[in-house]
Amino acid sequence: MDESGLGTRVFAEEALLGLLLPFWQVVIGAVVLVVLVLSVGRLARRGKSRMTTALLVTAAAIAGFAVIGVLLEG
Repeated sequence: MDESGLGTRVFAEEALLGLLLPFWQVVIGAVVLVVLVLSVGRLARRGKSRMTTALLVTAAAIAGFAVIGVLLEG
């Protein structure tokens, strides 16, 4: 039985996913950007105090994710 066909199929699937992966990253990035712009616009209409709270919460979330990333890295 010839097994070379199986290896070729795996390489072809990996190549196809390699071509599609950047496209999906662009789609996900575009969706995140649209949601971010809409939410910032809505937040700006609500006033200065809500903006300050939102910035503090966002900064805390970024710092938390950074700490978790560093702890899980090692």
